Amino acid sequence: MSSTILKSFLFLIFLVGPIEAFLFDKFRNNTEWWGYVNVRPQAYMFYWMYEHVEPENRPLILWLQGGPGASSVGFGNFMEIGPLDINLQHRKYTWLTEASLLFIDNPVGSGFSYVTSDSALAKDVQTIAHDLITTLKTVLKKALFQKVPLYIFSESYGGKMASVFSLRLWQAIQNGQLKCNFRGLAMGDSWIDPSKIVSSWAPFLYTMSLVDENGRTLVNRYAEKVVSLVKSGHYAEATRMWRATEGVVANLTGGVNWYNILQWSPQGKMDSYQSLEFIDTPQHLSIKHL
Repeated sequence: MSSTILKSFLFLIFLVGPIEAFLFDKFRNNTEWWGYVNVRPQAYMFYWMYEHVEPENRPLILWLQGGPGASSVGFGNFMEIGPLDINLQHRKYTWLTEASLLFIDNPVGSGFSYVTSDSALAKDVQTIAHDLITTLKTVLKKALFQKVPLYIFSESYGGKMASVFSLRLWQAIQNGQLKCNFRGLAMGDSWIDPSKIVSSWAPFLYTMSLVDENGRTLVNRYAEKVVSLVKSGHYAEATRMWRATEGVVANLTGGVNWYNILQWSPQGKMDSYQSLEFIDTPQHLSIKHL
């Protein structure tokens, strides 16, 4: 079955707008439902819930994608842990065999979550946490999910959002704002401190024999420039230099896979990172000939 069918199906959901729909999957004997929550004026968050075949005896996992701006419904669901792949074929291994799964397109503006005015876009993690709690309250109207253990899982930039969301959720539970059996948080490859993460690349690559001493020195020099730009508040330049550092790593390693160092993609070398000509600008000349 073609991924075109999936795209058409999701486009239909977007056209219909703020709804809640239910579906019974005869293949796995589980129920799934999805809908929109008006989290703030002009801001609507989309979620998709898959219930385990025995939801009362299994935990609930809430999945947050990274980006920011990547769709949990699109990536986490159809490309990683959900019951169907992008071709709507049943996945042999899915987390749904062990837990109920809740995917939220977060923050608003990601995936099928949307705003009717740009002013309603989230501009900080506190707003993001508020929107997630508001969405979760809608899901928890089903009393069953107030009792089962809830675990929040996040990937990449999702870790930054999940950490604040988890704290706010715990506080809301303590204040009696909602009933929830919140049991834990898991952050995978979380992008929560760019400076420290970029600085870890060179020693890790060297330890894994992916670069030699010269390569380690080169990656370190680029990473130091990223850290310097972050500290000075030049975030746009820091982002460009971070991408340049990725390009250096890709070239030195022959295109190692960022998510699995046992895999290589030669075509993912320099071409994936476009040109590094901007390094010739005066503010970057200090690392030009490293």
